Amino acid sequence: MQRRKLLIAAADVLSVFGSFYAGLWLVVDLHISATLPYGWDLLRFSLAWSFLTLGVFSLCKLYHSVWTFAGVDELFQILVAEGILAAVGFCYLLFFDQPLPTSVYVMGGVFNSICTVSIRFSYRMLRSLRNYLRHFDRRTGDRVMIIGAGEAGRTLLTEFEASDYMNSRVVCFIDDNPNKLDKRLGGVPIVGGRKEIPQAVVRHQITRIIFAIPSATPAARKEILNICAGTGCKVQVLPGIYQLVSGEVSVSKLRKVDPQDLLGRDPVRVDMEEIFRSISGKVVLVTGGGGSIGSELCRQIAGAEPKKLVIFDIYENNAYDIQMELRRTHPKLDLVVLIGSVRNENRVEAVLREYKPELVFHAAAHKHVPLMEDSPNEAIKNNVFGTYNMARAAAKHGVRRFVLISTDKAVNPTNIMGASKRLCEMVVQMMDRQTDTEFVAVRFGNVLGSNGSVIPLFKKQIEAGGPVTVTHPDIIRYFMTIPEAVSLVLQAGCYARGGEIFVLDMGEPVRIDDMARNLIRLSGYEPDVDIRVEYTGLRPGEKLYEELLMMEEGLRETANQRIHIGCPIEMDDGEFLRQLRELEAACQREDPHIKELVARIVSTYRIKTAV
Repeated sequence: MQRRKLLIAAADVLSVFGSFYAGLWLVVDLHISATLPYGWDLLRFSLAWSFLTLGVFSLCKLYHSVWTFAGVDELFQILVAEGILAAVGFCYLLFFDQPLPTSVYVMGGVFNSICTVSIRFSYRMLRSLRNYLRHFDRRTGDRVMIIGAGEAGRTLLTEFEASDYMNSRVVCFIDDNPNKLDKRLGGVPIVGGRKEIPQAVVRHQITRIIFAIPSATPAARKEILNICAGTGCKVQVLPGIYQLVSGEVSVSKLRKVDPQDLLGRDPVRVDMEEIFRSISGKVVLVTGGGGSIGSELCRQIAGAEPKKLVIFDIYENNAYDIQMELRRTHPKLDLVVLIGSVRNENRVEAVLREYKPELVFHAAAHKHVPLMEDSPNEAIKNNVFGTYNMARAAAKHGVRRFVLISTDKAVNPTNIMGASKRLCEMVVQMMDRQTDTEFVAVRFGNVLGSNGSVIPLFKKQIEAGGPVTVTHPDIIRYFMTIPEAVSLVLQAGCYARGGEIFVLDMGEPVRIDDMARNLIRLSGYEPDVDIRVEYTGLRPGEKLYEELLMMEEGLRETANQRIHIGCPIEMDDGEFLRQLRELEAACQREDPHIKELVARIVSTYRIKTAV
């Protein structure tokens, strides 16, 4: 870097001498012999002007810029420096006698300014030319289309042109602004709007598309990416507008398209101040705090400045990961991470007796539907009686509010996992009626990217070359991002008065088959040509669609339109306790007919086999 600065400074000195000599040479009608009488005076002036130039350029930081990426900011720096030199030169001509003709100073100054710009921008120009020729010669490189001829697109284009390592070339832009049509950005043509994407891909032989509109609405993003999915090109996305604001737009920030990009809805909004007020200064316990939902609960709770955050999880690796993350991101947080099982009544009792949490978020659960179908007793032990242990200990030790993380699979369940979660909801509603603690449940559907969910599986299958397995061509699911679901869980906790089942609005359902095929296309492959989509049939306990609300629960709205309340169902608490004791004994003796026993307790549970 120091060597490069010295080379540029040397070039500046040579340009001073050469520019003013060229000015003198023009003044004497290109006769070299006529310049000789002025030689000593020209040398002294050029030497003095060189020192002045080096000083002014250093002051204006012209030796600190990366000229490979020279742009408007660097040009402005040059203009400021040249303005200062022009002012000094004007004063010199005005107040001092000049040994050289005045026109020599004027013409030499103009030539010197041109040389200053040329020296610096030649770095970018020569590298761009070299990369262009290199990309032109390489037939294996990607031909790139950038969607969005704005600031983010321009920044990406600059990096593509300047890099020595990317075997790609930007050949066209797409932008919906009609005023940009048929114009050029950085020498690259803007060939049309989103409707022209398929034709432009064919016409320009595009192999890679980059979506670079950070400010696009979710609906616009979904529409454009769906168009891109039909082109057979690899598609990448610049994640968000915050990167444009923070100056982090670069090729390294590009990512593959996620299913979240294809949801086509606005992000869920919550009242974070209300959430912070409900958590700030309180001792909070999160069970299953190392899991997908539990860890995000811990992140958002940590940001609300609780008095103490206690994480309780049986899986030490997950617990360690979230512990290290929170210690790094919230060094002042009073954090306690404990290993243990909610099935261990004595361990649960000891934890609540020692830390006396005011809020409990119960996320610990077995949730994998097919696995639980094969191990139904474990689902009951962990989900139902783990919840019952936590609920009783919470009531005994004065917990103010207990929030159960439930699932849409608890509605008219057809699998033991869903039935076990419905039993959990019944447990917390019973406990709410019998104790002073406010017990509530929050029910939502699938979360994108959670452990064991279908999306990571699809990605692994695509990377392996297929096949991508879908259980049924018509199966649909509701989806929400993990942060969205957790923020709604926290806000539902603010609304709790006891006994409610909060139902989160998950938006429009998504066909899993469509999602799988779009992921394949957006990875640059053609479904059933490059990567096969295979239908495996519904698994035991799996439904074509999920329901969020039981018919008999009714529905009430809250201040947040995304959160609704299902009214408690009438039930005989005494009879339910008797059934729980019978169920506990059955699962402890590994009763092979545990599903039938659960079906007698949960009237809406229908035992279902594979289709």
